Amino acid sequence: MSDTPDSAVRTYTEQHRAVFLDDLAEWLRIPSVSAQPEHDGDVRRSAEWLSAKLAETGFPVTEIWETPGAPAVFAEWPSEDPGAPVVLVYGHHDVQPAAREDGWSTDPFEPVIRDGRMYGRGAADDKGQVFFHTLGVRAHLAATGRTTPAVHLKLLVEGEEESGSPHFRALAEERAARLAADVVIVSDTGMWDENTPTVCTGMRGLAECEIELNGPDQDIHSGSFGGAVPNPATVLARLVAALHDTEGRVAVPGFYDGVTELTEAERALFAELPFDEDTWLRTAGSYATAGEAGYSTLERVWARPTAEVNGIGGGYQGAGSKTVIPSSALVKLSFRLVAGQDPERIQEAVRSWAEARIPAGVRHRITFSPATRPCLTPLDHPALQAVARAMGRAFGTKILFTREGGSGPAADLQDVLGAPVLFLGISVPSDGWHGPDEKVELGLLLKGVETTAHLWGELADALR
Repeated sequence: MSDTPDSAVRTYTEQHRAVFLDDLAEWLRIPSVSAQPEHDGDVRRSAEWLSAKLAETGFPVTEIWETPGAPAVFAEWPSEDPGAPVVLVYGHHDVQPAAREDGWSTDPFEPVIRDGRMYGRGAADDKGQVFFHTLGVRAHLAATGRTTPAVHLKLLVEGEEESGSPHFRALAEERAARLAADVVIVSDTGMWDENTPTVCTGMRGLAECEIELNGPDQDIHSGSFGGAVPNPATVLARLVAALHDTEGRVAVPGFYDGVTELTEAERALFAELPFDEDTWLRTAGSYATAGEAGYSTLERVWARPTAEVNGIGGGYQGAGSKTVIPSSALVKLSFRLVAGQDPERIQEAVRSWAEARIPAGVRHRITFSPATRPCLTPLDHPALQAVARAMGRAFGTKILFTREGGSGPAADLQDVLGAPVLFLGISVPSDGWHGPDEKVELGLLLKGVETTAHLWGELADALR
């Protein structure tokens, strides 16, 4: 265990709380909305602000990295310890669009503190969670008497995450030598809830495709031609119906090849979480659960691969009837992937499966979007255990484990750098990411500061 005195970290954090929150509020006032071209200058101003603040924090290297889109920020603080492990922290400085008329109680870019919470766009996603690293590293140094971190610390804060990170993979590949690390820490995530601190161990990947079927050259009369020519809408309906078997498993041959199965220990840890299925259903606006037989709801959304129909259409859909055989039909599919699955192999399997079910006389086009790989760090990985210990010291309680059902650019870092990805976040579901009145709980934000203050020593010990 690191020799960082817990009380010294807490004292330092509290002493610098006011300035830390003032600085964060200043950053939140910059409307760095990457999705809106009119805010391009603000996104750049956000990057420049962060670069200057990291230099003020003590990072001897701070750089703005250009991309064909919005700029990213890179910072580096080498350790004086020979052989210190290299840690890369990832986050993003761009934010979602926000306007008062969306339902905000106050101006989304004029942060306010009410009832122990800071409200403002980016407070939780992701400026607050990036910024706690600045006070955390200073608390780490103050509590240990060090002049450099116990690890060789790097930060990469991108500016296009809220726009789908279109240039992130290329940036990571281009700068791979500078980004090289023994472990990656992603601070763009959250915990189970305010009273249940958790560490995320992985995210699912994603493959998406669009299947377009074309039959007759135009819509034709179903009385004159029905039953005698192939109907692309019928072919599409049969295709979609064949996507799953009666047990809710994806019926594409080879789909489950290589899947990393849940261990009994992981299933037991998931079961420890205070999950209420009725509450979860109300949040989803759904009236029943469904999915692969033999797995709980959390296991289905975190640790099992899926296939979903995201959109489907073809033929006449206006009022009344129009008795035609449609000339075309279209379906959009997405596949959430788990550790052990290769997106390219999944794409090949889906293409082969679909083409084998399309009859003669129906032309087709199957188009795949760029895929995202899944990432997963085993529970017994020493770096993951170091994160759990650091968080446990900050929160003073047992740390549980979760996964994320969605996908993100973290997998690109794992893929390009070949380093395990760990998730450290303090946001909670009530923070309202992407919605009106986004906020961050100040008590949890400061626990994030304390966690990072402990983390660098814990990782240095664990990875030596």
